[in-house]
Formats: sequence, structure tokens, C-alpha cells
Amino acid sequence: MKTLIRNISSLVGILPEGKARLQGEEMGRVEEIRDAYLLIEDGKIASFGKETDLHEGINEDDDLTLIDAEGGMVMPSFCDSHTHIVYAGSREGEFLDKIKGLSYEQIAANGGGILNSADLLHSTSEEDLYKQASARVEEMIRKGTGAIEIKSGYGLRTEDELKMLRVIRRIKENTPAIVKATFLGAHAVGRGYTMEDYVEAVCEEMIPAVAAEGLADYIDVFCDKGFFSPEDTEKILRKGMEYGLVPKIHANELDVSGGVQVGVKCGALSVDHLERTTDEEIGCLKGTDTMPTMLPGSSFFLGIPFARAKEFIGEGLGIALASDFNPGSSPSGDMRMVMSLGCIRLRLTPSQSFNACTINGAYAMGISREAGSITVGKKANLIITVPGITLTTIPYMYTSPFIRKVILSGKSLNPHEDIWSRITPDFA
Repeated sequence: MKTLIRNISSLVGILPEGKARLQGEEMGRVEEIRDAYLLIEDGKIASFGKETDLHEGINEDDDLTLIDAEGGMVMPSFCDSHTHIVYAGSREGEFLDKIKGLSYEQIAANGGGILNSADLLHSTSEEDLYKQASARVEEMIRKGTGAIEIKSGYGLRTEDELKMLRVIRRIKENTPAIVKATFLGAHAVGRGYTMEDYVEAVCEEMIPAVAAEGLADYIDVFCDKGFFSPEDTEKILRKGMEYGLVPKIHANELDVSGGVQVGVKCGALSVDHLERTTDEEIGCLKGTDTMPTMLPGSSFFLGIPFARAKEFIGEGLGIALASDFNPGSSPSGDMRMVMSLGCIRLRLTPSQSFNACTINGAYAMGISREAGSITVGKKANLIITVPGITLTTIPYMYTSPFIRKVILSGKSLNPHEDIWSRITPDFA
């Protein structure tokens, strides 16, 4: 089955095969073809180029579906490498607490935050969790996200962490988006545990149970002030590695925690948050395979510092941007808004922010061989914009609708239609 997209004003985000991430000066470059076409075959990008180079007669192919871009731009869909979208209810009460002046740390110290989400999740059925999370995934797809990393971490006991991960597996089986699962049992200390006992439970009970069911791709730890120490973090990550789980890490959201150094030492795929970093962390990341991932939505919502994105890039590093979609510190999965914050608050150029939300986001979730750019052989996960959109328009007009169609694995979705009822049977 072939699909041909014609009348593309600009095809952006083109990368050669084998280019897994962009770093330093590369992040400021976006290759494009104007007046272009793109051919999809069996859900993958088969070819692309200038419209004038399109082979005459291709329209006569009996198996060919034509899509007229009507002068819109075509770009790779967003890759969101850090989310917590399997949760129950909301934490709107804490939103009011923040308005009254309480900090994230104060809310957590008062027994709120992650522990509140864990209490709600414990009393919510797996089916209800799936329905709630599916609605969030649908919203993210409508807004142009085609790949999502989803973490556990609101269970904080073995049976509830497994419940979350089974929901993530079910989402993966029933959505056209690419989904990766991360075990984040060490998100906070579960109620009734000491720190020592909880670390032991994560290592000796939870990780083996997760691995036995094959429920996770990655393992993550919240290494920060008031949560897990670098020593406990390394112990948990190395135990996960024994079971084939690739490390990722939360670090330096609340304080300079030493988490970046532990992540690099353990070969983490990404180190995430980084709102409070020093030159030491930047130096530690140089020459490594670890992707620094910044979450500007969390800084925006919590009123905490924004990460030093331009300094990372100036030192030759790449960065990824992700939504951190969660009920407490970033209740939004809109990657267009993340791209806008990248420009408005991190002072990135539109090209740098775009690359951070696409190819580098794909790298940070281990899928840059199959998503994140316009490359022959990659999944046809695409956004077709309305006419008149440029790469700069997207972050500049940060609330104006810009998506005309979303295409995932070659399937065309209208962002205003009921995605799940029409798409799920084809992908089940």
C-alpha cells in the first residue's frame, strides 16, 4: 500500500540514514526541500524530493492513495521522551496550594505530591487507569506527538507498579504511536517504608517482578533533594541493568544532586530535568552517549529556573525537550508548547527547539533509527500543517492551531476526529 503526499510547500527535518542525534552547531540546522513530495509505502517513508522530480505516471498506481498537502508544511511528528501519563484523577488541590505560595518541596513534605497520586492510583482499577491514560494519549496524538515514553512511579508498591506497567503495555498494543515503558519505582519512598527498606524492595522485589513479565524497556530513579541519594540511585540502576533495563534518570530538578554524574557512570540513555546544573554537569556529559533532556513545562508550571540549554549546546552537546506530562508539575502533553517554551524561555532558535523535540527526543527514548526525522526507511510519523506555516510560525504563534493532518505509520488521522474508535482496530 502506497500513499503519496503532494503539493508540500516545505518538507522539513530531513536527515541522512544513520544520523541518530544532533549536537552543538548541528542543532541549529534543519534541512528542507521546498515544493516537495513524499511517498509512503507499507507505513514507512519510501522516497521524497522535489515535486518536479516525481516520476510521471505514479498517480496511475492502483494501490496509490493521494494526499494533497494544499501548500502545507510536512514535518516529522514530535517525540516526547519523558511523560507520566498513567495516573488517576488530578492534583488540582495542589494547584491551588501553589497559587497560595507553597513550593513543590513543601507540598511533598506535607504528604502531598507523588504520594497523593500513589494513594489515588491504588484505589483505581486497571481498566479505569487505561481509559484515563488513553484519553491523554489521544490528546497528545491530536497535537502532533507520534512517540511517547511513559513511566510508572505512582504505584510505590509492587502490585501497583505492575498495574501501571500493564496499562502502558496495553496502550502500546492499541495506539498507532510508538510507546516505550520505563519502570520508575524509585519515584518516591512508598508509605510505610523507611528509605533503606524501600530501596531494598525496589531492588529485590519490584525489579525482578517487572522483568519477569517483560513490562519495561528502561529503569529510572528520582535522584534529587528529598528523594534518592546518588548511592541509592546507582544501586537501583545497576540492579535494573542486571535484568536488561537501560538506565534513565531524573536529576537536578530541585537541587544539584549528583544524579547526572551517576547517570553518566551507569551509561544512562538520558538524564532528565536539569533545571539546576553547574559547569561540572555540562563537562561530565561531554563525549558521552547520554542525552541531556530538559522539561520546560515543569519550569513554567512550578516557577522554577529554566535549564541552561544554550550553554549545553554552546559546549558542543545536544539536548532533547520533553513534556514531563504529569498531574503535579506539568499537566500538559502539548509538545508544540514545549517547542515554544524552548524558544521563549530557553532562548533556543526555532531550528534548535525543533530538533530537540524530534530527532533528539527520539534518541532520548531509543528510537532514533525509526522516528524523529524525514529519512528513507523510518516510520511515516508525520504532521501536515495548514497552509502558511513555517518552522518559526509554530513556536511564535504558540496557541494558534497549525495541524491539518497527523500521519502515524502511514495512516492518516484528522486531528478533529475520534482517533481511538477508528484507529485502534487497525493497530490491535
